[in-house]
Amino acid sequence: EVQLVESGGGSVQAGGSLRLSCAASTLTYSYFCMGWVRSAPGKERDGVATIGRDGTTLYADSVKGRFTISRDNAKNTLYLQMNSLKPEDTGMYSCAAVYCGPSGAAGLLDTVYRHWGQGTQVTVSS
Repeated sequence: EVQLVESGGGSVQAGGSLRLSCAASTLTYSYFCMGWVRSAPGKERDGVATIGRDGTTLYADSVKGRFTISRDNAKNTLYLQMNSLKPEDTGMYSCAAVYCGPSGAAGLLDTVYRHWGQGTQVTVSS
């Protein structure tokens, strides 16, 4: 079983930055495609960013140029650097994982993922 634990959320004013982390408890972390998914009241769950085993990344149009997803396989950790935050970025950010092939990202659909963290709340005020 893969355990995913997020951290780094908080409250920030519009234009600010946050860095989310996701620690994975698995010896085979490098075999997973990883992603960040956002949930907000009254909205569908949205894939924000995803990264493959080879470092291939995909971003939702709404965050391109502002968010950066990265991974450190030596530390079994996934990151999401969020800059120029907007109130519409507010939500619960969850880390997700799925076994995948050696190249390419898993995609932004939340249904592709098999393992989930509890999430960390991000609140952006105007």
